[in-house]
Amino acid sequence: MNITQDKIDNLNSVLTVKINPEDYKERVEKAVKAQAKKAKLPGFRPGMVPAAHIKKMYGKSILVDEVNNILNDTLSNYISENKLEVLGQPLPKIDDSKDYNWDYNDNFEFVYELGLAPEFNLEFTSKDKLTYYQVKVDPETLASRITNLRKSYGKMSNPDVSADDDVLYSDLKQLAADGSVFEGGITATSAIRLDQVTDSKIKKSLIGLKKEDVLEIDIQKAFDGNLTIISKVLNIEEEDAHDLKSKFQLTVKNINRLEEGDLNQEFFDKLFGADVVKSEDEFKEKIREELESMMVQNADQKLQGDMLQFGLDKTKLSLPDDFLKRWLKATNEKLSDEELEKGYDDFARNLRWTLIENKIIKDNKLEIKYEEVFAAAKNRLDSQFRMYSPQPLSEEQLGQYTAQFLQNKENANRIFEEVKGQHVFEYLKGVVTLDKKDIQYNKFLELK
Repeated sequence: MNITQDKIDNLNSVLTVKINPEDYKERVEKAVKAQAKKAKLPGFRPGMVPAAHIKKMYGKSILVDEVNNILNDTLSNYISENKLEVLGQPLPKIDDSKDYNWDYNDNFEFVYELGLAPEFNLEFTSKDKLTYYQVKVDPETLASRITNLRKSYGKMSNPDVSADDDVLYSDLKQLAADGSVFEGGITATSAIRLDQVTDSKIKKSLIGLKKEDVLEIDIQKAFDGNLTIISKVLNIEEEDAHDLKSKFQLTVKNINRLEEGDLNQEFFDKLFGADVVKSEDEFKEKIREELESMMVQNADQKLQGDMLQFGLDKTKLSLPDDFLKRWLKATNEKLSDEELEKGYDDFARNLRWTLIENKIIKDNKLEIKYEEVFAAAKNRLDSQFRMYSPQPLSEEQLGQYTAQFLQNKENANRIFEEVKGQHVFEYLKGVVTLDKKDIQYNKFLELK
């Protein structure tokens, strides 16, 4: 057996593997005998099927399997022993001129393309500067949060006249082109939330209405073509909502309004526990602290994104793009050429950053422990369970669910990559210079 590498350039190589009969005959004979001992065939006692019979019936498929096993082992060992950092997997080159008999006498030759990771130097220092935003709560965001909390503990009322943010319970009837009710058309009784109406003119027409008031409404325009809302309001499928052009007759049947809860001690105690907050000023400060605590995560996410782009700009990495595109097509049969071209830039960008992360981990000997992966997975599951049940799971139950979750290879790899990314982020935060800058939340949202 012989394997040779032909290096085309710094990012592409070709491996040629030659396999002779002496390389595979012994393995095939051994596999045939093993199959004979396990075979259950009519006319033979279990385990007593002659090896020659098995070879006659299944010899070619066994030979194919063993040659493939030899190929996989040879490629894997060669890549490992030569410390080749490959991208994707070796991609076989199909040569239609080679036609093998598979009769135990073939001299096989297989050719594989390799995409190689680029070699690069990487250095982050204190001379590298990035802005770290310290997000502060602006008055509008604070007021909006307080309003939402008050409504969460407020009371429902039925006013005589509709106002902004009310809910109109209405009968809707599809209209024909001449403005008459379309016989056999769409009818529905629905709750229309005025806070979801995006067209200002239509929204204004829905304010000041009373029970049994009737008006004409363009549903598509009212919700800016939001198919999810339109299909729900009219109780139709989204695909039917997509092509709907008709206007509708709206008849108000009832008006609902959620009144804001009073800022009193009962309200404070419901939110924070008995006597934790005792005044309106303390309440506002508590909400401000909670919002700014959550905004630290937003600031970190922004810094991570900026750091990623800074690292990519600082370290210009070339990739074997043609090879990677062929590999993506070979490993994703349903991937169209259009989808490949549309998504490749994002794929390549993420791959470049992964290479940078891996080098930072390796060069700085950053260790990722299983306990950290387990803890991250546990926190993730805990958050998910709390979304559906106010009663938290016991530590024992949560631990069992986490262990089961991590037995899935995809889950384990995903959480590992997240922990790895956090390690790199924390490392870089301690290396580069962070230019801290206060910013109001509403202005922070405008940043790209």
